[in-house]
Amino acid sequence: MKTKLLAIISVAAVLIVAGCKNTYDKGPYLPQQSKTPAYENSERFVLLDPGVQHTITCSGINERMLEDGRLEVVAQIRNRENRRIEIQANCVFKDALGVTTGDETPFQTVILTENSTEQVKFTAANTLGKRYTIRVRQAR
Repeated sequence: MKTKLLAIISVAAVLIVAGCKNTYDKGPYLPQQSKTPAYENSERFVLLDPGVQHTITCSGINERMLEDGRLEVVAQIRNRENRRIEIQANCVFKDALGVTTGDETPFQTVILTENSTEQVKFTAANTLGKRYTIRVRQAR
């Protein structure tokens, strides 16, 4: 009986001591590197999730400046599968250095039938946009 009680007390003591950790933070810390490259900083067309990576491709992008100096972009988005899919696309407009201008279009839903190509148009709200990134994700 004494040995059982002694064993329980010793196990409890070990758990209490093991549970006490030093909570002193020794920071500051450097940010962790992402496992994926920052494609949104360098590419004009990016896919935001693995579901669309195998089903969607961009067969072309046309861009032009409107008469009032705003940038208009038309992406040709192609469904590579034999099934109907629903995606969402938006565009982030950036200045000449690649910094966002705060001009981001809302996501718009695009329905692609089997092996079809649809054109999606985006227009900048101001004249600051010189570059852009079109982002595509699965519709939820």
